[in-house]
Amino acid sequence: MRSSSTSTAANRQQETYIRARDNPFFDGMRRGDAAVIDKGGNFTFNGKVTTGSITRTGSDLGSRRNRKIISEVLENPSSLLKSSPTDIILEPFGRSSSGRWSVISEATSSPISDHQSKFKFKIEEANESQKESPQKASQVNEDCRTIIGFSKPILEKSYSVNKRLTNLIKVPLPPSAALFYNGHSPKMEVVESCESIYRLNMYLRARKEDVNAGVPGRFLHAVIGPDICDVGSVASTIMYAFYLNELLKKEQFCTVPIINMKRADMDSHAELNWLLDSCHVDQSSLVFLDEIDLSYYDLFGSLKLVLLNCIKLPPKQEALKEALVEIFSCGKLDNAYPWVENATSAEEASCCTLIAENFLLTTPEILAGKGFSRLLLAGILLDTGNLTNPNSTSKDKYMATLLINGAGRFACNGLYHILRYKMYDVSELNVGEILRKDLKKWTRIGKFNGSNSRLTVSNFGMSSIGISVAQLLSLDLTSNVEIAHFQRLEKLSLLLVVSGYYDTDKNFKREILLSAESVELLKNLIQFIKSSVPDLPLKFLHHPDLRDEIKVFEIDRVTSRKTIERILEEYIEISK
Repeated sequence: MRSSSTSTAANRQQETYIRARDNPFFDGMRRGDAAVIDKGGNFTFNGKVTTGSITRTGSDLGSRRNRKIISEVLENPSSLLKSSPTDIILEPFGRSSSGRWSVISEATSSPISDHQSKFKFKIEEANESQKESPQKASQVNEDCRTIIGFSKPILEKSYSVNKRLTNLIKVPLPPSAALFYNGHSPKMEVVESCESIYRLNMYLRARKEDVNAGVPGRFLHAVIGPDICDVGSVASTIMYAFYLNELLKKEQFCTVPIINMKRADMDSHAELNWLLDSCHVDQSSLVFLDEIDLSYYDLFGSLKLVLLNCIKLPPKQEALKEALVEIFSCGKLDNAYPWVENATSAEEASCCTLIAENFLLTTPEILAGKGFSRLLLAGILLDTGNLTNPNSTSKDKYMATLLINGAGRFACNGLYHILRYKMYDVSELNVGEILRKDLKKWTRIGKFNGSNSRLTVSNFGMSSIGISVAQLLSLDLTSNVEIAHFQRLEKLSLLLVVSGYYDTDKNFKREILLSAESVELLKNLIQFIKSSVPDLPLKFLHHPDLRDEIKVFEIDRVTSRKTIERILEEYIEISK
């Protein structure tokens, strides 16, 4: 019994072991022609499969061919030199970037060579017909796609290596896996094509042409946000206008995003410039407030206004309130405009979250684009303080996770740090640009002037900066004069500069600079602050060479900008 079992085992070892997947039938399934083996003549002369078409993915094909080529080269290195360049093709079977069809050679083909040759014949015939007739070529190419098993046109991503517009080497990026393996070059970057951004740019370019032509015969459906243009408001304005344009499909509406600031003010917003450039959004196709006269369209009754990311119109646009048709905000709505029926409010901290949700419910495939998703993701991250804001909801976090492709190799934390760094990077800005970067203005209408019987009008402004007042004053030897010049340009009777920064010991500090048109007005404001908020410490900071109309104080670090803004609004109210 022992000798019999031994001989049986020896016979089994001498037999050739054949894996099931090496069977030509299974190999044919991977190459998409198992149906031909099984059914026989299922191909028509038109180049279409009638029944039983079995497809395979490009990754399966590419990986299998790569393994086979590598094994042949290792066994016989001289075969690599004997093979012609066309014999070794590592691209998936499909349309290449040059526009020609890739052909699987005999060296990498399956055992079913006769059917591979039929494929090759059809493809070469398609290329020849492409030279003869463009219409006929497109039809033949579509037939070839059907032969291979693709029911939709093949969309390929393209990549290019461009010179980096901005140097990110100074940004203290947090560690991430992508940066660890890939690193970041200060000079070059790999740019991926984005079909979603291409559609967005085409839309923006078309609407800019309509605005330049005066929007003849249609309503101007303008989407406008708050007058403080940060990343969240600009991103939501562009994206919601694009969403409405795709959703409504009304020829009588010309839906245009209006960036609520002057185009020249973009120079002081490094974070916006970097974001739009990194997303490859065409800034020349954007419409800024100084490039369109909304009151003209309102005068002739052709303006339909959509208020975004706020519940009340800015003071400059308050006269257009009768044209309001929609309010889209995350804040709690009041009854300031009762005639507006289409009003949306939510608990989310970012309007970009709601807009991303709308795209997800209507055209989810558009969110796959890297640049498209980065624009929305950046708005969510900055509106929610990198998802750490107490007002942020689970939907904000869910949408940020859904759009994580937009962060790229920086990851969400890295993208957030880049934007925050750009917001407070004032190395290339002058004093006026820093003050204009985050400026909010109020207008006070006083009593009649006895001499000419005109109402007295005063403007007040509050500017927020991310550096210390000492650093602001040290940027220029004439910073004292530059502040006064900025006030005259903006026609401000009083300017309040709020500074929030971290010192060398990583301690957060808060300072305010008060600049008035007269010493009397400055004293009145200081006295009002001390009387209205007695527990607010005002520690005087001495700076040489300052005018008498300028004073600098250090205040409690826990005092927020909102608190200071409320104090200023109360002073404006009682001084009427």
